[in-house]
Amino acid sequence: MFKSIRTPLAATIVGAVVITSVIVLWLAINEHEKLYYKSVRDDLSALSRNLSEDLIPLLEATPANVAQVEKLLARLSSYQHMLYAQVYSDDKKLLASHTTKYGLSHDAPTEEFLATVLSHPLGIHRLNRQVIALERIGDQAFPLGYLVVAENIQSRVEQSRQSLLLQSFPFVVFGLLLTIGVCLFWVSRLLKPLDALSRFTQQVGETKDYSLRFLSRRENEVSRLGENINSLMEIIEVELTINQEQNHTLFEQQQTMTRLANFDSLTGLPNRQFVMDNLRLELARAKRVGEDLALMFFDLDGFKGINDSLGHETGDLILIEVADRVTSMLREGDLVARLGGDEFIIIPDRDVNETALINLATRVINAFGEPFQFRGLALTVGVSLGIAKASDADFELSQLMSNADLAMYRSKARGRGTYTIFTPDMVESHKRKMSIANSIDQAIINDEMVLYYQAKVAIDGRIMGFEALIRWQHPEFGLIMPSEFIPIAEQGGKISAITRWVIERVCMEMPLIQQQVKYKFRVAINLSGHDLRHNGLFDLIHDTFILHEVNPECIEFEVTESAYLENFAFANKFFRRLSNMGCAIALDDFGTGYSSLSYLTQITIDTLKIDRQFIRELESSERSRLVTGTIIDLAKRLSLTICAEGIENYQQWEYLLEHGCDHLQGYLFSKPIPLSEIGSLPEKFELTEQVAI
Repeated sequence: MFKSIRTPLAATIVGAVVITSVIVLWLAINEHEKLYYKSVRDDLSALSRNLSEDLIPLLEATPANVAQVEKLLARLSSYQHMLYAQVYSDDKKLLASHTTKYGLSHDAPTEEFLATVLSHPLGIHRLNRQVIALERIGDQAFPLGYLVVAENIQSRVEQSRQSLLLQSFPFVVFGLLLTIGVCLFWVSRLLKPLDALSRFTQQVGETKDYSLRFLSRRENEVSRLGENINSLMEIIEVELTINQEQNHTLFEQQQTMTRLANFDSLTGLPNRQFVMDNLRLELARAKRVGEDLALMFFDLDGFKGINDSLGHETGDLILIEVADRVTSMLREGDLVARLGGDEFIIIPDRDVNETALINLATRVINAFGEPFQFRGLALTVGVSLGIAKASDADFELSQLMSNADLAMYRSKARGRGTYTIFTPDMVESHKRKMSIANSIDQAIINDEMVLYYQAKVAIDGRIMGFEALIRWQHPEFGLIMPSEFIPIAEQGGKISAITRWVIERVCMEMPLIQQQVKYKFRVAINLSGHDLRHNGLFDLIHDTFILHEVNPECIEFEVTESAYLENFAFANKFFRRLSNMGCAIALDDFGTGYSSLSYLTQITIDTLKIDRQFIRELESSERSRLVTGTIIDLAKRLSLTICAEGIENYQQWEYLLEHGCDHLQGYLFSKPIPLSEIGSLPEKFELTEQVAI
């Protein structure tokens, strides 16, 4: 590859000049040969004519003077390239012949060749390497004979060519060199701006200084190219400035993205991804060096209610304040992070003895003792905290998180606002819950569940109905009470399937109940808040009643106060449709939920059920007696039936009888019993009769 354009350009010019010179010289030689050949023809023609005129008198003599003829022909020997001369009679018979010394060095002409020459017309002819003149001797009408003169034209031409070359070569070489030199000079001169442009671009490439500009005083293509390069440099300089600004912006955005990827945008705490990555490394380190590591998992008690009632903006402010309170009371080296929602995690700094963990948990719980002040509201938010150690999880991250989560939910079950340290037996409890949750669908298919019925008694002791209560005969765990598996079903979203089973089973068993009970009665079915969010529940109930030919007036649906009011709009419409169909509606656990009296004027119910906690304390608590009496009085004023549950002794029955309670339910009358035992119940209970509990 050529490193400079000069070399191929110079080579091209030199080659072009040399080729042109050779072509010109070749054309000149060809032209010279043509002119020289013409000159030879003219000379030979003149010589042959003169010689033929000199031969006329010699051939007119009788007989012809052959000796003189040969003597005359011998004069041709003085010509350098003459080969031979021959004289023929008028009948073309050879009379005399002369071959020159030059001709003797060449092959003598053959008879066939001479016959071919004589057959040609008069004039000059070129045969092989010879120029031959065929001339008539005498007049055309009375020719005396013919003259043939041959000359070697090839040698003359070559000699002339050599002479021409020798004479012209110095001039040709001089002219060629001069031309090449001039051309190279002008090439160098013309390429000088291009060299300057090349050095300029090299300087830009080395210095990366795009503010440099190429200057040219000439108006030519290189100058225009330089102007274009200058324009390109301006564009590059502008783009570089833009790129630098964009790079700065991208760097800032990258830092922002890093913060967003590793830190919670609301609280500024490390987020789940960041803490999980670091916790995984810390677990590996702790296992390698034989240390233990602790994890505290907590969420906020009552946060959902604040979020729903006061809005997410207030909820966000609380989360920010929670992060500030927890951060301010931690020691240096402790890590707190937000996992999402109202869930937080604390990783103590390598201090995992139980006393230190309890002290830290206590400080966290006490940090929420003071209410949060927002917009004139004092909001109390507690925490439920679970503590787990890495050694109990075999230093596995997922297991450690699961253990802490189990401990936290154990705290919630204990009443919230407390802490729980994980113990291995919690895993078994969790496994039981998981097994129960995973077995619900199969239990319905296998008909493992059964209905028990608890009698409802009128104030005069007469049985007026039953409450259907579900039990689960588990093949592994035995009889499971609804207090255990119903919350699990609600958390797993399977409570609706259980409710459908209960409704269908009650409808199927209604004829069997009627066979054992001769009086009019109603069977109460419990609905959960999840059921009220089921859009097709009313159609299911209606279709089931029609399928099993059940009178809707024999069915009562019970729902807790909190479940009704949490789904108020849908629940009110749903229960209004049930009421129009003929079913009775009971509001269960009244007094333990919202207890907002304004709702009582809007909801569609027939019965208020007083919660058992008030009945249990009737004999020991004046407040309970006051609340119970007030509820009864309120129900009477609203024309509602009042039912009290949890009746366990005659004193409670007597008190409720005195205050006008309509219906009673409790172990005093009957525990929940299987369908087959309903017929053994008395039609009426007496206040003075002792009934086994």
